[in-house]
Amino acid sequence: MATMSALQSSFTSLSLSPSSSFLGQRLISPTSLSVASPIKPTENPCLVLAKLKRWERKECKPNSLPVLHKMHVKFGDTVKVISGRDKGKVGEVTKIFTHNSTVVIKDVNLKTKHMKSREEGEPGQIVKIEAPIHSSNVMLYSKEKEVVSRVGHKVLEDGQKVRYLIKTGEVIDTIEKWKQLKEAKDKETTQVAVAAS
Repeated sequence: MATMSALQSSFTSLSLSPSSSFLGQRLISPTSLSVASPIKPTENPCLVLAKLKRWERKECKPNSLPVLHKMHVKFGDTVKVISGRDKGKVGEVTKIFTHNSTVVIKDVNLKTKHMKSREEGEPGQIVKIEAPIHSSNVMLYSKEKEVVSRVGHKVLEDGQKVRYLIKTGEVIDTIEKWKQLKEAKDKETTQVAVAAS
């Protein structure tokens, strides 16, 4: 009985009165007690990012835009996939994204996309689209000798800097090839413009 009465008296002494209650009061941090000093801007504001995964953290320029990486492949190159689900497939590069070093290859890395109907009476669709693949997973491919190779750079006699395949010595950047690519791109844009009108 003595212990019970001792417990009751200790509980009554612990009861909080409204004046001494800490509920609803603002906590004072030790930093707010110190004199407020102006915040100095950091030299590179992009070093600290929101919690991203380690491999998604990007190096940034002073204006907080991502650094664009030079890639060994360019638009129109014939490449072979060397790793991943589509390993061994050969295709042509149709798009390049330099901010994250990915490329889109024709008929490689196809993903299924479910499209909703936009108008009444129009059915939905299931469409296959080409998803980007990282440029480190592709190598330049020689159609003539059917071999993959790393890329090298050299300057020709006329002073033009070109890329070539190290294994075969085949020059990739030729003026005729770029003219063909430009004509094909112009033809596509005119076809799209005609279809739109």
